[in-house]
Amino acid sequence: MTIDENYNFLVSTIVPAMNEEGNIERFCELFDQMAQAAPFRNELVFIDDGSSDGTLAKFKQAAQTYSFVRFETHGRNLGLTEALLTGFELARGEVFVFYPADLQFLPEDIPNLVARIAQGTDVCAGWKQGDYQKPFVSGIYNWLSRKLFGLKIHDLNSCKAFRREVVEQVFLRRDWHRYLVPLASDKGFLIEEEKVTLHERNWGKTKFGSIWRIPIGFLDLIAVKFQITFLRKPLLFFGSIGSVLVILGFLVGLVTIYLRLTDEGYRPLLYLVMLLVGVGMALFVMGFMAEGQVAVKEEMADLRKKMMRMMKRKSSADDSDSSRTT
Repeated sequence: MTIDENYNFLVSTIVPAMNEEGNIERFCELFDQMAQAAPFRNELVFIDDGSSDGTLAKFKQAAQTYSFVRFETHGRNLGLTEALLTGFELARGEVFVFYPADLQFLPEDIPNLVARIAQGTDVCAGWKQGDYQKPFVSGIYNWLSRKLFGLKIHDLNSCKAFRREVVEQVFLRRDWHRYLVPLASDKGFLIEEEKVTLHERNWGKTKFGSIWRIPIGFLDLIAVKFQITFLRKPLLFFGSIGSVLVILGFLVGLVTIYLRLTDEGYRPLLYLVMLLVGVGMALFVMGFMAEGQVAVKEEMADLRKKMMRMMKRKSSADDSDSSRTT
């Protein structure tokens, strides 16, 4: 798909929400104002992620009031990533925008994000401007992300706009929504950023206040780095470490034999040899197993791409037949 500055495309703004009933009506009002002035077509896709308040009722009311509103609901809370995946399936646009429902980002910034997509970028990440409750933690997280993934943007965990093709090629595990940018960059997509104003939350409570999110986020960061680097060539990674351990075991074994021949045997060295060689061989086995998993994953990804291309060709052929018929 080619997107240019003629803005002849549909933008799907996907808004996951859990217990945000006090923000939905105002969000829709502001979105309506933005949609009327925007140079592109809009739809607003709400996802109720297991709310226990009146959020779903607000969605139903909004859908009756505004023609651009669509919604889906989860019977229980599945997390932000699953909510986004549901939104991606429901959305019909060529461009997706991820926005929270808490009104800390206002819809008036959506056209600026989308403009970058229209001008040729694939992902436009929002760069928060304003007072943030967790500047230190966020700063460390974004600094580590830039260093680990070689990114130049300042903020990974903000609102963002991106082409539909991005989510068709990027695999998101639970809580990996925050790593959409590095995962997209790894697939070769062009990444840019746009400043967006951060506002204070006027209603409701944040869903991200748990202290456990810090170690979980750090471990996920390492997992993503491992996924897009070392697991590309797992046998090379595990095999290299295994080879070093086996060689060390061999050298320690020679020392053990020498000490034994000189009647100065030291039994703990024998145990060390067994440990080094055993762990080294185990790493080789892990590398072989991981290579098999990667091969299956790559075959599945290739099959998925082929199926998507076939579906697109079929859709184009159907459109051509329809045009000739009319």
